[in-house]
Amino acid sequence: MTMKAVCLSVVGTMLFALTGAAEVAEKEKAAVSAAKKWLSKVDEGKYAESWKEAAEYFKNAVTKEQWEQSLQAVRKPLGKLVSREVKKQSYQRSLPGAPDGEYVVIQFQTVFENKKSAVETVTPMIDKDGSWRVSGYFVK
Repeated sequence: MTMKAVCLSVVGTMLFALTGAAEVAEKEKAAVSAAKKWLSKVDEGKYAESWKEAAEYFKNAVTKEQWEQSLQAVRKPLGKLVSREVKKQSYQRSLPGAPDGEYVVIQFQTVFENKKSAVETVTPMIDKDGSWRVSGYFVK
């Protein structure tokens, strides 16, 4: 291979990697936006509505009644939201115990009225209709 061919190959590989990174960044941005919108329903106490807007995978795993009871027991005692900031986000194609797909695992550093330091983990996924919808939520 000539030096020119090697250089072109390296540049091509770098451009492909940059394009892939930009695509992942766009997916993460869309997933974070969907997560924030969904979390606003939870923050407002609209638990049934948050279930309705969740991913099909989520709704198949937990009934609306189970979801409402769970949030009443876990989330309501935390009180009102004071602040929430994205701590980290990670695009994934595979998660333990979940079907392969497109996911973004997002950790928020959150302050609630009755809990000054919490970490919320929200996992949106690409749903069957191509939209980002929440497939998992945990508060620690």
